[in-house]
Amino acid sequence: MRTRSEHGAVIIGAGVGGLAAAIDLSSRGLPVTLVERADGPGGKMRALHVGGQDIDAGPTVMTLRSAFDRLFEEAGSAFEDYVGLIPAERLARHAWDAEDTFDLFADPERSIDEVGRFCGARQAALFRRFLSDGCRLYEALDRNFMQMPQSSPVGLAGRMLRHNPRGALTLRPFSSLWSALGDYFPDPRLRQLFGRYATYCGASPYQAPATLMMIAELEQRGVWYVKGGMSRLAHGMAAFAARLGCDIRYGEAVDQVLVEGGRACGVRLSSGEVLAARAVVSNADPDALRQGLLGQAAVPALGAVRLPRSLSALVWTATGRPRGFALDRHNVVFSSNYAAEFDALFAQGRIPDDPTVYVCAQDRGAGPPPDGPERFLILINAPADGDARTYTARETDAWLDLTLNQLRARGLDLDLESIATTAPDGFARLCPGSGGAIYGRALHGWRAAFLRPGARTRLPGLYLAGGGVHPGPGVPTAMLSGRIAARSIWDDLASTRRLRPAATAGSMRTPSAGTDVTPSS
Repeated sequence: MRTRSEHGAVIIGAGVGGLAAAIDLSSRGLPVTLVERADGPGGKMRALHVGGQDIDAGPTVMTLRSAFDRLFEEAGSAFEDYVGLIPAERLARHAWDAEDTFDLFADPERSIDEVGRFCGARQAALFRRFLSDGCRLYEALDRNFMQMPQSSPVGLAGRMLRHNPRGALTLRPFSSLWSALGDYFPDPRLRQLFGRYATYCGASPYQAPATLMMIAELEQRGVWYVKGGMSRLAHGMAAFAARLGCDIRYGEAVDQVLVEGGRACGVRLSSGEVLAARAVVSNADPDALRQGLLGQAAVPALGAVRLPRSLSALVWTATGRPRGFALDRHNVVFSSNYAAEFDALFAQGRIPDDPTVYVCAQDRGAGPPPDGPERFLILINAPADGDARTYTARETDAWLDLTLNQLRARGLDLDLESIATTAPDGFARLCPGSGGAIYGRALHGWRAAFLRPGARTRLPGLYLAGGGVHPGPGVPTAMLSGRIAARSIWDDLASTRRLRPAATAGSMRTPSAGTDVTPSS
């Protein structure tokens, strides 16, 4: 057994949370080793090579560029030096049938005009109020909750009353998103459209809290395409972390977190090599720890699971040629019975017969489409049962046929050529311990956001990052979780005098917060 000398920190997993922690800690002079079992960075933010082309098979957009700008600036560089971005003009195109379409724009005034065209002046005025209330919600929660380590309801209420009492009145903590949307959208189609915000967290709009209305403000602050695909964001972050001195090791899996004297002291790799460390960051799904997948010694680090799993998905990455419906970059074709869809997913644990379909036409939105085959990601929601069953090719092919028929009935005919399928069991293999849940635990009920694990665990020296921990799923929020973990490590090591802050350049500032707006059904 080989043993490497003690490190400042070892990070398990090169998802966006682990990469952000690596950047923050490396920029402050702490030795960092990042270990990733895959052959490259990104985690669920990945591309698949299909039909001779790389196609995004995870998140398809990013929001809150300012949060990434700040991460890079505070570490001494510029985000645009590593990652190229293109602003989205149209956020998404939505359809209920071949003639019933609605576009949402980055410019709020254009969206308000579109609501007026689609539903009339009264609904446009209510939509304007919805955007205003969403802005107040975001401003109320940004620094008081999203940027802070995990809090209690009492702690949040105290901060809100001290710093933003007016914003506190907009929280509606005990209302569901679906219930709150009824106050703004008498038109059921728009209520269904904005109810999709719950699916950004893998939740049901009938059970998710009304605070998710703040996503409207995040969308209005800008949605961005990453040049070369979303996986280039992970590669850019990894390149910057390496430049700062982080030792990144791909193709190496962690077998267990090591514990000595009641605290985490490093990791053992599957090869038998031991990496000693003062701090360990797990960017894996928290349930991987709970299930002992990172060693039995780390199991007590987290409490009992008190939330259901979030949604998984059936995802097809494909090349093909579209006909009919005028596609944009992001397209959502809605189920004819939204309540039945989520009842099937959460109450019955099955894929609905009439699913909402998300189609990302990845060659649209930033120029004319190609003359040849285009790149597509097609997604329908599914239960997170990937550790309990195997999805056969016959089953997934049948679901693809049903999905394409649903699209065809609403005016979009997709003639697919090369296809790769990822089902819940595939996501379960990609993220061990998750069962295929893409977004961690479901955000159902007013207490759910407070029941997520935070950066610090019950095991001193072991910290968490990623979409399964506070502040939640999504590219910017997962990034923010890594920054919170890094700040927690910094503070804890400084408090024990094992690291002297005066020996480093400056102090670690509180990061910006946000949530991902990956359009999905």
